[in-house]
Formats: sequence, structure tokens, C-alpha cells
Amino acid sequence: MTDYKEKVSVLFVCMGNICRSPTAEGVFRHFVVEAGLEDVVLVDSAGTHAYHTGEPSDQRASEAAKRRGYSLADIRARKVSDEDFEQCDYVIAMDRDNLAILIEQSDAQHHHKISLFLEHSAGHGDEVPDPYYGGSSGFERVLDLVEEASRGLLETLKQS
Repeated sequence: MTDYKEKVSVLFVCMGNICRSPTAEGVFRHFVVEAGLEDVVLVDSAGTHAYHTGEPSDQRASEAAKRRGYSLADIRARKVSDEDFEQCDYVIAMDRDNLAILIEQSDAQHHHKISLFLEHSAGHGDEVPDPYYGGSSGFERVLDLVEEASRGLLETLKQS
């Protein structure tokens, strides 16, 4: 297991950990590698619910990511754990509902770590919409938002 104390750790969270948060994990990991920071930044994802534990990312999310050069192949869904709040430096929710769940599930001492992903974006609302029940354009929209917020988050990490 990675030594969390030697790295800055970022955890992306959505409901089931098969669409938005693995997309964010895959895209942000790609950006981290491109920036040469893979030895400094640890990237992971999880869900607030255990609906899909152990399953790969939604095929539509994987295909949309692959078209843009990102891989979600090694990501498997899991539920957020108490350990995540203790070990992660950033716990980033895709939407307000999951943000509220994360705050409710964590001790107050960890609340400063929890935020919305699009807070790192340049004004595209505050939530990454769930594309699960929509068409392929929803997955493309998620990628657009995730790419922009990933750039902003990477800049934040570089400055800290």
C-alpha cells in the first residue's frame, strides 16, 4: 500500500463510483502523470453507496474516456471508508448530495478536506451531473467538466 504521508492524496467521490468519480480519477491521474507529479500525488475514487462494489467503470464512461486518451481500465468501484477521511488530503464530491453524505459520514475534524470538484473550475456551476440515465452526450459533458476542474485542482496542488 502507498504511504499516504509521503504523498498528497486526492479522493474523488460520486454515488456508485462507476461514472463520474472514476472518470475524474482517470482524467486527473493522466494530468498528474503529464505534470510529472505521480511520485507526489496519489489519486483514487470511491462511492458514497456500495451498489457496484468491485465492478469496473460504466462501459459508456470508459468508452468516452478512451476516446479522449484516458484509461479507466484498472478502476474498480468501492465505497468510501472511515480510513479515507483520515488518510486523504482532499475528498472531492461530484455533487451536493454526495457532499452532504460525506460531511455526515465524517468526523468534524475532516470536514475541511471535503469540497465540490467544480470549485476548482472556472464557473460551470457547482455539480458534475450524473450521466448514468442519459445518453452518450452526458458522458462527454462530464469529461468536459472533469478536464477543466482537473486543471484547476492541479494548479491548486502545485501551489501548495
